[in-house]
Amino acid sequence: MSNVTEQWNRCLQILRDNLPLEQYKSWFEPIVAVDYEGNKLTLRVPSQYFCEQIEERYLYLLSVTLKRVFGDDVKLAYKCKVAKDAEVLMDGAGESPRLKAGPQLAMQAPSNPFATVQYDDIDPQLNPRYTFDNYCTSTSNRLAVSIAQAIASNPRCLTYNPMFIFGTTGVGKTHLMQAIGIKIKEDNPHARVVYLTARVFESQYTAAVRNNKVNDFIAFYQSLDVLLLDDIQEFAGKTATQNTFFHIFNHLHQNQRLLIMSSDCRPAEMDGMIPRLISRFKWGVTAELEKPDYDLRRKVLGMRAAQDGLNIAPEVMDYIAEHVTESVRELEGIVVSLMAHATMLNQDISLQLAQSVVANSVKITQRQINFEMIAETVAEHYDIDVDQLYGKSRKREISDARQLLMYFAKNETNLSSTNIGTRLARTHATVLHACKQIEQRLSIDKAFQREVATLTQALHN
Repeated sequence: MSNVTEQWNRCLQILRDNLPLEQYKSWFEPIVAVDYEGNKLTLRVPSQYFCEQIEERYLYLLSVTLKRVFGDDVKLAYKCKVAKDAEVLMDGAGESPRLKAGPQLAMQAPSNPFATVQYDDIDPQLNPRYTFDNYCTSTSNRLAVSIAQAIASNPRCLTYNPMFIFGTTGVGKTHLMQAIGIKIKEDNPHARVVYLTARVFESQYTAAVRNNKVNDFIAFYQSLDVLLLDDIQEFAGKTATQNTFFHIFNHLHQNQRLLIMSSDCRPAEMDGMIPRLISRFKWGVTAELEKPDYDLRRKVLGMRAAQDGLNIAPEVMDYIAEHVTESVRELEGIVVSLMAHATMLNQDISLQLAQSVVANSVKITQRQINFEMIAETVAEHYDIDVDQLYGKSRKREISDARQLLMYFAKNETNLSSTNIGTRLARTHATVLHACKQIEQRLSIDKAFQREVATLTQALHN
């Protein structure tokens, strides 16, 4: 056993004696000492996130321990793997990462809008935390994840190109997109992969126009192997940006490069987008990430608790999974809040603590309005049989009630126009027309305004 390994084992013993066993096993047992030279100790950690958490949560204890074993002059550095042949080397206490990459590309790349200094290789702007390994799956997202994994494993197969991912906020679109990019970079470190949001793209384009560098801007994006563009609905109403992206899209697609995009709605429901761009979004595969079901929520809680070294009882997990239902991001926020409360109050994570934290974060007493509830309320108000709303009758009173059902379903639930139309055996265009008709009546008919207000109150009581 080398001297540095022996010394690090002494450090581990001290840490084990001063930390709860689960925290020690989660955060320190996976660490390996790889080098000690010139008073600098280098530790290999599983990920950059690992390093950040250690420095945020255990820096003082680690510093005291290292000085006790290695001496007062000891300095700390971390190594973690981010791709097959690339490691990040970071100095301790929050120093900036320096990427030790493989051989640079032979050809000079177009100017890179992500950096003020020009390099042959590019920063993919990927978060190493967002991998497939820590992406939980269930019925609500399994199809999208399977397609994403197929693309990442074989990017030369263009069956799913482009991939368009849609879903509400916090369901995991960004994580899934970046997981694709990370897997591709692991298999081919020299692949030109870039992730960015539509807002960043728009900002870069505006700067390029102002500085008369639009050609350089377009040339850079046309040089990519994989473009991961998040929140593309932000392009709505920005015709010049859309037209520029249209040309970039065409070039990449024609040259068999990958395009992965995300939005909060499906292409057919995007307003303010030029038709020729929407048509291209539909060329490949469109995959929905639905709200997390109970199984997924439970898995996310378990994984996040394990990552943070938390001991959360099954009944506490069940309670959170039952009451925090909107998004994965919301679940992760609850775990962070639980950890903060438990630390500050110096107590275990109990069911009572979880109830308090959830009550402060989520309106659990709010009545959950669904499509069936709206149908029953509207049918009762108009004194008709609820089945008539699902039928084909064109009688005025039934047609009006059906339009109100579509209007409330669009405004009170997270169902898309297509989903609403499917439930009523209608098209999404019919649903949009119905909503527009109701809005027009509301703008001029005060009696109808009172009627809709009565229905709204009935839904929420």
